[in-house]
Amino acid sequence: MTRSESAERKAPGALYFPAGQASTRAGILWMLVATLLFVCQDSTARILLASCPPAEIAFARFFVHLVLVGAFLGWREPLLMCTRRPVLQMLRSSLLLGTTLFGLLALNVMPFLDFSAVAWVAPVLVTALSVWLLREKVGLRRWLSVFAGLAGVWIIVGQGGIDFSPLMAWPLLAALCNALYQIATRKLHTSDPALTTLFYSPLAGAIFCAALLPFVGVAPKAVDLALMFLLGSLGVASHFCMIRAFAAAPANIIAPFGYTALLWALLSGVVIFAEVPSLRTIIGAGLIVAAGLSIFLGVRPRRSV
Repeated sequence: MTRSESAERKAPGALYFPAGQASTRAGILWMLVATLLFVCQDSTARILLASCPPAEIAFARFFVHLVLVGAFLGWREPLLMCTRRPVLQMLRSSLLLGTTLFGLLALNVMPFLDFSAVAWVAPVLVTALSVWLLREKVGLRRWLSVFAGLAGVWIIVGQGGIDFSPLMAWPLLAALCNALYQIATRKLHTSDPALTTLFYSPLAGAIFCAALLPFVGVAPKAVDLALMFLLGSLGVASHFCMIRAFAAAPANIIAPFGYTALLWALLSGVVIFAEVPSLRTIIGAGLIVAAGLSIFLGVRPRRSV
């Protein structure tokens, strides 16, 4: 056993996320389940938008997440509620808030599959932003992939010209916040255990949306309360599955399977929302997927020492 492996096993939280013990096949299965849960989460939010404002839906999603994870940690390992980097944790949590609120606004004004496709441009944006925020080197092929992904977004949300309407702004802002959220997650990987980060993820959103409830909240029906609890539970489960996926196998192997979410989004759009994708959506989604796969498959996993 190497020193790094020994330290990882002794680190807080390693009991629940033992990286390197699961097979690559298990990691792929975890990722496939995570993508299905993410689409179920977005579908539930889309249904709730018919009767509840976005801020109330976001509060429910964050509050249930916070209660479930907080109760688990309080019971099993309370010390994991302490973080070494509180400012970065709250910044990351705020970015998740932006991703969620902008995503809900986007779901309110555009077809379900269109939103799902644009949301998956986030990994492409991570590549572009990593040059400045993570000091990573990006070659010509990856830059071409970035431009191809952005072209796919333009095809989906463009209105035949430069039109910065909500239809274009909300999904792009959601994808940008998601990309920054992923970069913040990378930075926290070496300082806090995964369960600590999972606990802090909904904190900023729960506080911010709670402050808005007296002004925008409506009395939810019983079915809405059930859907809100389901939404928060799906949020916890999807993030848990994604953490397990990336703990089991290298990111460049696991991440491309995330694009199966578009297949689930297509099915959900047709069956639940009766939305048939346009040719423009199919072409744009194809460009985004191709760009993401080009970036992921071109990354060589680092050898352990």
